[in-house]
Amino acid sequence: MAAGGRSSGRPAKKKGPSKGAGGQGRRGLEGRGATPPAEMRHWYKDKARTERIAREERGGQRRPAAPRQRRSDDAPEYIGGRNPVLEALLAGVPANALYVAQRIDNDDRVRNAIKIATERGIALLEATRDKLDRLTEQSVHQGIALQIPPYDYAHPSELVEIAHDAAEVPLIVALDGVTDPRNLGAIARSATAFGAHGLMIPSRRSAGVTGGAWKTSAGTLANLRVARSANLTAALREYRDAGLFVIGLDGEGRTDIGDVGLLSEPLVIVVGSEGKGLSRLVREHCDVVARIPMSTAAESLNAGVAAGVALYEVARHRRR
Repeated sequence: MAAGGRSSGRPAKKKGPSKGAGGQGRRGLEGRGATPPAEMRHWYKDKARTERIAREERGGQRRPAAPRQRRSDDAPEYIGGRNPVLEALLAGVPANALYVAQRIDNDDRVRNAIKIATERGIALLEATRDKLDRLTEQSVHQGIALQIPPYDYAHPSELVEIAHDAAEVPLIVALDGVTDPRNLGAIARSATAFGAHGLMIPSRRSAGVTGGAWKTSAGTLANLRVARSANLTAALREYRDAGLFVIGLDGEGRTDIGDVGLLSEPLVIVVGSEGKGLSRLVREHCDVVARIPMSTAAESLNAGVAAGVALYEVARHRRR
């Protein structure tokens, strides 16, 4: 009987088991495969850190970096890596701050770097791994980075004055088209080892004294002055007017570097780029264009290696 006292005329339905879903609900609960690891999810905030750790475990190998944007001349530079940072501090490289990663695994290099920085009054700052990645432009930093001020370049004439003040025969290395800071750092290391009085680089289309150059130089840039000129050929002309001879290194030179008769004289050694060698204008301002004799199996030498061989020959002749 209905609430109003009238019958609906239809028999009431009996309660019983409902119709099954045919297994559809069970299949819906099965999911779509295993849950992916956190680092494979596009929103994972530590994805860059995970990739960096993987690079370091592979021995520092990394994907090719994006083209580096040119820094302003007054921007600080950063040296990353435990050995390079410690070498820079031991060499007395000027520095503003030492960044150390949170929860870093300390070793003797980190402890010594912190000790030296504290003694020199360099600020100690804690940083995340992501921040260190940004500061060092994704290079392998091993949880530590040193901030250095912009380099104070010398005038080309100051390099000659350094040699005269030391009562020595001037030896200067000029770079023509060397755009890799690591080559500049390697050349600085050889120049320091073999008694050069400084490096000269052009203002444009050339590597500068950056964090990469400091790192490769193993701190030797702290003891070697680098001059910069707006016009390389004009600077070479001024060196010649001051009594220096200019020797250009190029694979197409006709004279072996060891056979050049000017190696005991006041010299400027010009190192060209590995690909193009010396530019035409620079070649025209050289007194001699010399080559490094080598096996025909090798087409050319890295600019840093070529500079080291040439400087060794100069040092060997001057010791006689």
